[in-house]
Amino acid sequence: MSKHPHRSNEKYNVLRAFISHFRKLLVGKENIAGPRSEAEERVHSWIQALARSEKSLTFEYVQSTERGLSFKEAERRLLEGGQNIPIDHNFPSWWQLWCNAFIHPFNIILIIMATLSFLASDNANGIIMLILVMLSVGIRFHQDYNSSRAAMKLSELLRSQIRVQRCAGKVIQTELVVQIDYRDIVPGDIIHFSPGDLFPGDVRLLTSKDLIVSQSSLTGESGTTEKVADIIEDPSTPLLELKNVCFMGTSVVSGCGTGLVISTGSRTYMSTIFSTMGQEKHTDAFENGLRCVSYALVCIMVLVVPIISLSDYHASHNLGESVIFGISVAVALTPQMLPLIVNTNLAKGAIAMAKDRCIVKRLSTIQHMGAMDILCIDKTGTLTTNRIIMVHHMDIWGFPNERVLRFAFLNSYFKTEVNSPIDDAILAYAYTNGYRFHASKWRMIEEIPFDFVRRRMTVIIERDLDSIWDEQGSYFDTTKYVITKGALEEVLSISTSIEDIDKGVNLTLTPKDREVVLQKSEELSNDGLRVLGVAMKRANTIIKSGPTKHSALESDMVFLGLISFFDPPKNSAKQALWQLAEKGVKAKVLTGDSLSLAIKVCKEVGIRTTHVTTGPDLDILEHTEFHEAVRRATVLARLTPTQKLRVVQSLQKVGNHVVGFLGDGINDSLALEAADVGISVDSGASVAKDLADIILLEKDLNVLVSGVEHGRLTYGNTMKYIKMSLVANIGSIISLFIATMFIQFEPLSPRQLLTQNFLYNVGQIAIPWDKVDDGYARVPQGWSATELPVFILWNGPVCSIFDIGTFLFLRFYYEADQVSDSEFFHSAWFIEGLLMQALIIHMIRTEKIPFIQDMASWPVVFSTITISAVGIMIPFSPIGKLMGLMNLPLSYFGFLVVLFLGYFSLGQVVKRIYILIYKRWL
Repeated sequence: MSKHPHRSNEKYNVLRAFISHFRKLLVGKENIAGPRSEAEERVHSWIQALARSEKSLTFEYVQSTERGLSFKEAERRLLEGGQNIPIDHNFPSWWQLWCNAFIHPFNIILIIMATLSFLASDNANGIIMLILVMLSVGIRFHQDYNSSRAAMKLSELLRSQIRVQRCAGKVIQTELVVQIDYRDIVPGDIIHFSPGDLFPGDVRLLTSKDLIVSQSSLTGESGTTEKVADIIEDPSTPLLELKNVCFMGTSVVSGCGTGLVISTGSRTYMSTIFSTMGQEKHTDAFENGLRCVSYALVCIMVLVVPIISLSDYHASHNLGESVIFGISVAVALTPQMLPLIVNTNLAKGAIAMAKDRCIVKRLSTIQHMGAMDILCIDKTGTLTTNRIIMVHHMDIWGFPNERVLRFAFLNSYFKTEVNSPIDDAILAYAYTNGYRFHASKWRMIEEIPFDFVRRRMTVIIERDLDSIWDEQGSYFDTTKYVITKGALEEVLSISTSIEDIDKGVNLTLTPKDREVVLQKSEELSNDGLRVLGVAMKRANTIIKSGPTKHSALESDMVFLGLISFFDPPKNSAKQALWQLAEKGVKAKVLTGDSLSLAIKVCKEVGIRTTHVTTGPDLDILEHTEFHEAVRRATVLARLTPTQKLRVVQSLQKVGNHVVGFLGDGINDSLALEAADVGISVDSGASVAKDLADIILLEKDLNVLVSGVEHGRLTYGNTMKYIKMSLVANIGSIISLFIATMFIQFEPLSPRQLLTQNFLYNVGQIAIPWDKVDDGYARVPQGWSATELPVFILWNGPVCSIFDIGTFLFLRFYYEADQVSDSEFFHSAWFIEGLLMQALIIHMIRTEKIPFIQDMASWPVVFSTITISAVGIMIPFSPIGKLMGLMNLPLSYFGFLVVLFLGYFSLGQVVKRIYILIYKRWL
């Protein structure tokens, strides 16, 4: 094992984090289909060709020698090919990040409106809009800057020394082994490696001794792989199963050797994968929708404001006042509170999720949670307890056998290394089921630890007393026992006999017996169980020392039987998946584990396994077949990181789904970054947590159920404000335009219009604390590009009809159509417009009849009452006199009661027809 395990793990994590962070900053062609890209195909062909070649020919391919490169040649190659950096990136400066955060259509609109407000002497509105812009820009800049700074720190930490064999001397060349920075490695270098080392590039092995490598960063499987130098690979061997090739980013678990570097930098297998996949998150429909709203408002302003200004000028013949009035209309048209409402909604959702032990790193993710309709999850620890339990202890014929359990127990009990989950499961099974094997009456003589070559561990034990009768009356003498437990194939390979308990004799282990054992093991494995073998033998003498000691002890064993284990599903998983399904979120299992194990777990938790597939099966499919297989399958096993990425991208772009991905390993980094909602756990790899949008403090799907509810509540309240403000603002502008065409003065002065707009905006701050209809959170809620314009066309005219009704009432009942009546008209229109905007939230916020079938939350009701009361009192106050307003007769307020009863009645009719046609409201 490594002498510095902590240092090697840190080095491994830093490299993996570096590659994962910088992959998302690349720019390149996107490929979401099953077949490999052209760049990947070139790398595959190159590596496969060298794996199938003799070592001597491999040196010719990379133009190197068995002594290694000379220092001069290595320097030339470094200058020609560049440094060995997986992904090269120039970090943006702080001002570039600030500009990126600032340049957004809505920010530009608010700045223009703030400028116009200052020109119209409405300093309060101008200052408020500038503050809102700074808040929005600051939040986005903070997130981008932190991400960039973290990546820069990783690049600074990435310092790994590699032992390289170089040749020196002009006449007589001498081989030297020197340590150089990993960035200076070039193709043709010969490297020396030992436990804990990372491979700095793709390497063709030259020599190897008991070499075991971890490829979890590529395969997603927690197991290890044996590598052998002296082998010529078959053309049909899959790339990641090549025995004589090690890949960049993988690490040495045990053993040592030398290798020839065949690819470095962006030409390695891992770098090619990262540079050819989707480089950005799936397009954010909500963000794009807000941009479209911003552009639409600009178009409306450009069209309507000049017309209103000209109409007002035609009536008043005062160009200065007409321009200021047009500016005021433009300000009133803009939903200034949108950034504040959205961010308050998101912050409120984040706080609520934090109470459920769920940390939101990116606030915008809460919106996506509400729209998510597919959740891709890994099996280990998510659906299962991540705590292994023992299931069977049986002889070779499949019958329960206590003797098998006894010796497995003693093997685990006397193990001196840190106990594995397997050992804990064996001990727990024996204790909880009442077995008493009296381990205290035994003592250990020696132990042969587990290693990845033998894949088994052995203990030698003996009785403490001269003799003792056991529980069954069998006589134990002081004979020593050698007990072995490990991988079934390895235990069988050292066994020569089996035990016949009935006859009390040992029988020869025949090929037929081996076939029976392996067949039984296959049956258990197909049920999703992990199977180990147990063997023992009596040893009267123990070899004291010598190279043959271990092999002699682990030979001529008596095979006792099988023990099996299972990682049981969580009790909460089935209920959580059922709740997610009720809310329209389908679960798909994407795992690097075997298909049989994944199927068993999924059946236990209620996931349908009618359609399943594996990574190798997906690799051979064409584009259309690949997407169809992904669409149908609920369980996808034996997936590599790139296959997980392609599955996520296929669901997003071909299936038009909003996809969440829950993963906690380095192998999940690609899919986590690409998913609409990347979810990791607090105990996950640092890379996974860096790329995730949400961190779960508990690996429990019930937390996600709560997150989906909060996401839909947040989305619903955000859409209330967007739809309500656009309907109210556009309806109000239409009414102002029509009134301006038929009267000889402005319907409202600029100061009155801006005051009305300010009060209305303040009243909407309570929207994030509102509730949604019971059925709203049951289905995914996503942005529709066509829905908002249609919604405005249906509901905007309803507001305008009653505004125009007010105009007609004032003109014909009170005969307020002359310039001398402007103060009365302004007062009446001011109150009606403000009440309309204050009350419209109650019409828009629910599908039901407002105030009768459904009541808003108390903050919204309180806000409505307060703003309405303030608006009604202003004309009667000294402030109203300064604004050019006057007292109104009581009869007008009676008219307003009738007006708003009519508005809610007609609005409800339009609402029901709209829902009947389009099947949704918000």
